[in-house]
Amino acid sequence: MHILVLQHAKVEHPGAFRKFLKEDNHTWVAVELDAGSSIPNLDQFDALWVLGGPMDVWEEDIYPWLVPEKELIHEAVVERGLPYLGLCLGHQLLAEALGGRCSKAEIAEVGVMDVHLTENGSQSVFFDGVDDQFSCLQWHGAEVVELPAGFQVLASSKDCAVQALSWGPRAFSVQFHVEVESDTVTNWAAIPEYAEALQAEFGADGVDKLNEDCQQSMKEFNKVAERIYMNWLHAAARV
Repeated sequence: MHILVLQHAKVEHPGAFRKFLKEDNHTWVAVELDAGSSIPNLDQFDALWVLGGPMDVWEEDIYPWLVPEKELIHEAVVERGLPYLGLCLGHQLLAEALGGRCSKAEIAEVGVMDVHLTENGSQSVFFDGVDDQFSCLQWHGAEVVELPAGFQVLASSKDCAVQALSWGPRAFSVQFHVEVESDTVTNWAAIPEYAEALQAEFGADGVDKLNEDCQQSMKEFNKVAERIYMNWLHAAARV
């Protein structure tokens, strides 16, 4: 499988998923939209992954490439039926591209927190083998507030009702992060918007605090990430 990966920050890459892709001999090409890269044609790709970023989905005046990005997501998912995986911003962009709406979250989620599967989630191939409640890294101040037609909510949390989505048999997205590696927090904290959110939540020593929490949960993060990756591949093989 040859995967197009849309990035919105150099340090916010596929993370732990890179190891899994390499082991399975899948290839991927990263296009960093915030750095001015052009959105490529989908003809040469078998799937689309859209990752996180510090911008909001409605900031099209500041980041005009959000408009063609949403159009590309719609083309990939609806018109071509390509397998799709969205993480954080990529989760929100999937919802918006298919007719939903996002807004500022009433309560921002930053830290290692629990999410729980909905009834649809516990029955979905995407979360097969994943516990009904598990820990993950949250780092977002926006959320999906209106669902497009045909979407299913697969997971929720105390402060965010839409933590995971599916559309059709091969498009999935999550608001949280499971691609976490040992250097993720340090790298992401260099992004001003993320650093501000981290300081608001934990104070001046937020990087150290979140780093410690993530290291303690890293085994679970990696276990869930590998399971979700395997499940996504299984769903991607469907016709």
